[in-house]
Amino acid sequence: MRVLFVCLGNICRSPTAEGIFRRKLEERGLAHRVAVDSCGIGPWHVGKAPDTRARQAAARRGIDLSGLRARQLADADFQAFDYLLAMDHDNLAALRERAPKPLEAHLGLFLEFAGLPDTAVPDPYYGGEDGFEAVLDLVERGADGLLDAIAARLETPR
Repeated sequence: MRVLFVCLGNICRSPTAEGIFRRKLEERGLAHRVAVDSCGIGPWHVGKAPDTRARQAAARRGIDLSGLRARQLADADFQAFDYLLAMDHDNLAALRERAPKPLEAHLGLFLEFAGLPDTAVPDPYYGGEDGFEAVLDLVERGADGLLDAIAARLETPR
């Protein structure tokens, strides 16, 4: 099983989701069965570490994002991942525009797994530290729901 988190530049929201989801997979004993990555729609930050504020906010919750580096969405991602999860409606629209037809992967908003099917993870980049904390809260909630959905799918024989 492979999960890809997608935001605009891959330095705030999607690496935060990647880090949180990795930790939750480890806690649930599923890290060996689920691969996780993140990327951005645009090329602006390729090769850069997550935003310092995102790293600091995650570190306060015991999540280390320092080893992550931004990358841009690639056409091959649509075939390589089972879940492509957008952080907001614009990211989702960009994914849908680029996605091959037919697409076997699940393509949708990340927070649908938090029971918030039409809700975006707000971009904290131009705001203060409280925005990064709010993103962490939302991502934790979405990650819990996603983990439950994937665990159920892994337990169901095909």
